[in-house]
Formats: sequence, structure tokens, C-alpha cells
Amino acid sequence: MTNTFTAPLKPRSEDSFAITFAPLSLEEVYAKADAPANGAVVVMSGMVRNNTDGEAVVALEYQAYEPMAMRVFYQIAADIRSLWPDVNRVVIHHRIGRLQVGEISVLVAVGCPHRSEAFEACRYGIDTLKHNAPIWKKEHWQNGSSTWVSIGACEQSGQNC
Repeated sequence: MTNTFTAPLKPRSEDSFAITFAPLSLEEVYAKADAPANGAVVVMSGMVRNNTDGEAVVALEYQAYEPMAMRVFYQIAADIRSLWPDVNRVVIHHRIGRLQVGEISVLVAVGCPHRSEAFEACRYGIDTLKHNAPIWKKEHWQNGSSTWVSIGACEQSGQNC
């Protein structure tokens, strides 16, 4: 039996990844994804909505296992570049902490020469993040109760989380 060591992925300098308590900036993420060779920048903005399955939500609280989540972000960017080699920039920023309804929780942006690849790569980025990243959210309900939900578990169960 042979043990193989896999070196950790290193992000490209033109990409940007963050997990932060600070509010996310759509303008900042767009600027980080932009490049002179781009014909398109596609940004997906995930926001805190006021309900889940018809139940009133007043806030969400996000927590992440940051070292592993960042490795997942790096792997997503590597996968995107493998599937869509023309991609110029990949940006993934996720917020943690308590967020109110209407606040941005995640931004994924892809800059690419062509819009179809940019759309596909961006969708791949958010879908893979929600499935693979160790990020959890706690839904705070209007009635005062709360429930922790793994984002990946939402995707696997088919729920709209």
C-alpha cells in the first residue's frame, strides 16, 4: 500500500477568496472578477430571504470551518479552470456571523471572454460551494426559535435553503 501526499491547492493571484464577518460588496467582487480580456462577468449574489418553506425568518447565522472551506473554494476555482479553460478570474466570498433579511451572504463571480462559459462556471461555483463547503447556517424564526442547517444537507435533501 502506497501513501500519496497531495500538496494543498494554491490559489491563483488573480483570483479572490474570502470568509468574513464584514458585509460583502457587490462592487468589490465585480471589480476583482473583471479583466481586460473579459467579455462577461457573471455574479451570483445569495441573500437572506424572509422565509423558508413559508415560515417567517428574521435572520440567519452562518458558521464555517474556515481552513477546509477555503480549500473547497480553491478546488472549485481549479475545477472551473479545468472545465472552462478560458476563465480569467474566479471570486468566491462568503459571509459568516448573524445576517439580517436582505443582506448578502455569498458572492460568486466569474470573469471570462464569453458569457455562456461565464454563466456555466458561475453556476457550477455556487452549486459546488453549497454542496461541498463546510458552512452551516442557523435560521432564526419569527417565533423566537432557531434551527441549524448544513448548506450541503439542504442541497442533498432537495430543500430550498
